[in-house]
Amino acid sequence: GVKLLLHGLCSNTTVKSLDLKGNNLRTVGAEALGKLLRQNKSIRSLILEWNSLGVWEEGFSFFCQGLGANSFLQRLDLRNNQINHQGAGELAVALKQNASLQELDLRWNNIGLLGGRALLNCLHSNKTLKKLELAGNNVPSDILKAVEQAMDHNQDRQTILSESQNRTYILGKEVLSLKDEKTKQFLDLMDTIDKQREEIARSDRMSAARVSQLQEALDEQQSIMNSLKAKLQMAEAALALSEQKVHNFGELLNATKQEQISMAEHHFTELQQQKQEGADREGKLLRDLSVANEKNLLLRSQVKQDLTNTTAELKLRVVQAEERLEMEKRRFKQSLEDMESLRVKEVDHMTQHIEASERSMQDRIQRLEAIRIALEEELSRVKAAALAERGQAEEELMKVRNQARLEEQQRLEHLEEKLRLMTESRDEAQNCCLKQKQMVAEAQAKASQLSLHAEGLRRRLEELQQDLNSKEEEKVTEVNKVKVELQEQIGHLQAERTAQDGLREKIAALERQLKALSSSHREALLDKEGEISMLLEKLRMKEADISRMREEEAQRASFLQNAIMAYVQGSPLGTHSSRK
Repeated sequence: GVKLLLHGLCSNTTVKSLDLKGNNLRTVGAEALGKLLRQNKSIRSLILEWNSLGVWEEGFSFFCQGLGANSFLQRLDLRNNQINHQGAGELAVALKQNASLQELDLRWNNIGLLGGRALLNCLHSNKTLKKLELAGNNVPSDILKAVEQAMDHNQDRQTILSESQNRTYILGKEVLSLKDEKTKQFLDLMDTIDKQREEIARSDRMSAARVSQLQEALDEQQSIMNSLKAKLQMAEAALALSEQKVHNFGELLNATKQEQISMAEHHFTELQQQKQEGADREGKLLRDLSVANEKNLLLRSQVKQDLTNTTAELKLRVVQAEERLEMEKRRFKQSLEDMESLRVKEVDHMTQHIEASERSMQDRIQRLEAIRIALEEELSRVKAAALAERGQAEEELMKVRNQARLEEQQRLEHLEEKLRLMTESRDEAQNCCLKQKQMVAEAQAKASQLSLHAEGLRRRLEELQQDLNSKEEEKVTEVNKVKVELQEQIGHLQAERTAQDGLREKIAALERQLKALSSSHREALLDKEGEISMLLEKLRMKEADISRMREEEAQRASFLQNAIMAYVQGSPLGTHSSRK
């Protein structure tokens, strides 16, 4: 029944505790228990009290092999199982391999001296066992004390390991939290930089829009100039028509024609002067725009392209206007030549009608003079209006440019100040992180040194324990030898009852020697125990120093963390993030 039950539990994953107390398990049951311990991964507590497992040596050895292969069992109860020193040796071998068992109860068995030594020797390699009960096994008290000391040592080691793991876990959490905070701060910095870049792009767009507005204003001024040129061309055409009509009249009209030609040339020179002044003003505007573009590095390429386009367009338009003027001059000259030929042909005809038409020509000359005066007044008015409009446009353009320059300079200075503050805060945060990492590394190095020193002290304690065990073995051998000699002497005394008095004296002497040896051995044991207690006291002091240093390191780490948090909260970056 037990075999079937244990076979079913081999694949079970929910049972945590198994109690088989007082079930008279035999070889088959012990083997099934060994198989269960090999295969099951969920049982943490196993109670086998009152089962006499130690009687069946083969089954118990198979059970011990399963216990050595198990890595999940934590508590094992083997009370009243008639385990002898051989079973204790097999248990010791299993405990050397096992790394999960924490409590083992072997009370009320037959382990004896040899079994107790085997169990004590296995505790040098087993560091997980915290509780081992050996009462009622005829084990000497010194071995029991050594076992208790080993158990205390394992418990202290487990507590130190758990504390160190907890502290390393806490430090790891703190380091991760600091890393998260730094990454958050870095992301905040990147967000602010992106926002500043967006603001710069927005300002670029606004400046481009303003430049486009200025370009439109320039285009409007150019259109006004074109309209004025068209009016001038129309006036020149009207003048050319009037001159052609005047040339039809003879030599009397030559003076008026020359005056009109001189007036046209004078107007042409004035127009050239105006064009030259417009070109100079445009050059000044271009120079101002180039200076503004040099100051604003981000807008330089776009403004240069726009200015080159505008200058090219203006040059093209000026060239076109000059070409038109040249064409008009050529036409005017051609018309003059044609009129001269016509005049030569018609001089004879006109001389006949000069006297008749002299009065009408004088009237017409007066009318033409009035028309010319009116045209000159209209041209002067148009020139004055164009100059006034151009001056207003130039003043508005200068105001807009100055305002744009001031705004761009202020924004650039503000952005540079922000970037400088951000870089300084980032450098300070990185320096703090590096210092904290160095402090953590130093604390870990100190902890490793202290652990190495404690490990050396433990090794020294183990060596002293081994020396003590060797001396105890020598003592036991000497006692056995003395017992053998006493038995031989007792046999001789029984054979020789006649020499009973002398033998009694020898026995008394031997007993005195035995007492002296035992007293000397006791004194040696007491000295060794005193040394062991001193070493334990030193170990406790070292462990207290280690704990104190760890507390100091923890306080320093907390102080550094508080300082860093206070610095981050008090820095401009912290205020910026808190405002967000």
